[in-house]
Amino acid sequence: MTESNMHSDPDATDAQAAENPAGDTLGGPQGDTTRKDPEEWVTGDEPMTGAQRSYLDTLAREAGEELPGNLTKAQASEHIDRLQGATDRTS
Repeated sequence: MTESNMHSDPDATDAQAAENPAGDTLGGPQGDTTRKDPEEWVTGDEPMTGAQRSYLDTLAREAGEELPGNLTKAQASEHIDRLQGATDRTS
């Protein structure tokens, strides 16, 4: 680590707590933080990404389904999760 990455200031946590009164934290033992409900996504209402579109197209073809091409990121994610289970794909 570089010196700029090492912090030993005990007042830093107090300052961070004052800036974050809701108590949200990063890191620590909070379970699986890599998965978040698509309904809670900040960018969930944006159009699906190119990667989502491509993967969803593959999954839908394998499942014999047709889906609209104007899905949001959150909607695409939900369809991907559903279709992965239906086609025994995990990624």
